Amino acid sequence: MSLGEPTSDSAPFFSDDSEAEGSEEQGGAAAAQRQQEESPSGVSRVRALLTVLILCYINLLNYMDRFTVAGVLPDIEHYFGIDDGKSGLLQTVFICSYMFLAPFFGYLGDRYNRKYIMSFGIAFWSLVTLASSYTPREHFWALLLTRGLVGVGEASYSTIAPTIIADLYVKGKRTNMLSVFYFAIPVGSGLGYIVGSQVSNIAKDWHWALRVTPALGLIAVFLLLFVVQEPKRGAIEARPEHHLQQTSWLKDLQALGKNYSFVLSTFGFTAVAFVTGSLALWAPTFLLRAAIFSGEKAPCVEGHCSSSESLIFGVITCVTGVLGVASGVQASRQLRTRTPRADPLVCAAGLLLSAPFLYLAIVFAEASTIATYVFIFLGETFLSMNWAIVADILLYVVVPTRRSTAEALQIVISHLLGDAGSPYMIGVVSDSLRRTDSFLWQFRSLQLSLLLCSFVAVVGGAFFLATALFIETDRHRAENYVPTDDEPIVVPKSGRSTRVPVSSVLI
Repeated sequence: MSLGEPTSDSAPFFSDDSEAEGSEEQGGAAAAQRQQEESPSGVSRVRALLTVLILCYINLLNYMDRFTVAGVLPDIEHYFGIDDGKSGLLQTVFICSYMFLAPFFGYLGDRYNRKYIMSFGIAFWSLVTLASSYTPREHFWALLLTRGLVGVGEASYSTIAPTIIADLYVKGKRTNMLSVFYFAIPVGSGLGYIVGSQVSNIAKDWHWALRVTPALGLIAVFLLLFVVQEPKRGAIEARPEHHLQQTSWLKDLQALGKNYSFVLSTFGFTAVAFVTGSLALWAPTFLLRAAIFSGEKAPCVEGHCSSSESLIFGVITCVTGVLGVASGVQASRQLRTRTPRADPLVCAAGLLLSAPFLYLAIVFAEASTIATYVFIFLGETFLSMNWAIVADILLYVVVPTRRSTAEALQIVISHLLGDAGSPYMIGVVSDSLRRTDSFLWQFRSLQLSLLLCSFVAVVGGAFFLATALFIETDRHRAENYVPTDDEPIVVPKSGRSTRVPVSSVLI
């Protein structure tokens, strides 16, 4: 293998025909050359659009599965006879698995065929999710184990999918496609509550709620294998005289650690993960307890907690997610005409505006159901403004060959300090504050513990404001990246030796 060949696609097991250089094909002729000129990524426009739609579908399924458990959490608590602390562990073990596996899949995603990696992860996730639906009453630990293994699928997907979109589109088109991709997060989350609660109500058994997404996941594997085409890494951004070179994983981590925009925006996103993780698991249960405490609902009987709270919260999550992502992207696009710091400023505004509305939603829960839902709607809308923007920031301040690693590192930090512990923390604090097992203290203890979300949202806003101080410098550095002396020298086919800077990353 010559020094000029990309190291990322050299492994035969993971190799794909779409990653081979078109110039080495003798029978390519004029049609292939035109195709390559029109689409440097090696993927046609129609196939690229289909790829994005399939990735969105899988992203939606991932979040449906993640929050199906939250939609039937009261039923699970009654079935296994567990307290709030153990209930919080269901989300925590999943996030921890997902978080610790993310760097491994990020490493693979920067070096090998991405669609095969995702296909394996999603197939494994579907089978484990199906197995979790058969957990017997006396083995709560088995449910914890299977929920932890589900993290394999999401780790294999979330670290890689955005980098495929980045290799298919640039500038405004990339922003639009990422917006579509991240619409699937709140919509999938909302559908998780809706599907979970409604399937449980129809079947009169919460186990059936966990059997919906596995079947849809196997369809996703089929689409990945037979429709998605692997794009060439960074080719769509590369100038003709430039060629991307893979650096060591340790060097990637060192470079990312010095990227202040990446680090600070990751801490800002950690606050988002903390708040969304807490609300995602506990909001429907909190709203049900508020309704029981105020006398609007009867307590759960015979282990079946049929309620409208999960359905309403799911609908709110879907609508606010779409509104939040769309308004965040639009606000950023308008503000970019005035300042290059628009992205982190919009993210900061979203978090700082969400904090008071979330506080009011939690405080008003016992007094006015309507006011509570209105404040939740506003708080979640502002909270959702930064989903696509944070992904945009990562992609244009990090060079193409480090993006999967950056995605993985962001996942580790944001989940380790965010939603890996926040559901469990909220549950433990709630248990510690509860003086008796009355309906009053079941509600009040959870209410007081959820107030922590508003404080964390303010801290996250401060991190995004700090990101705005460095965003211009880091973006310029990524656009004009030049390898250092200890990085490889590329020998072009013309035989002339030259150092090759990584191409610009423009959003």
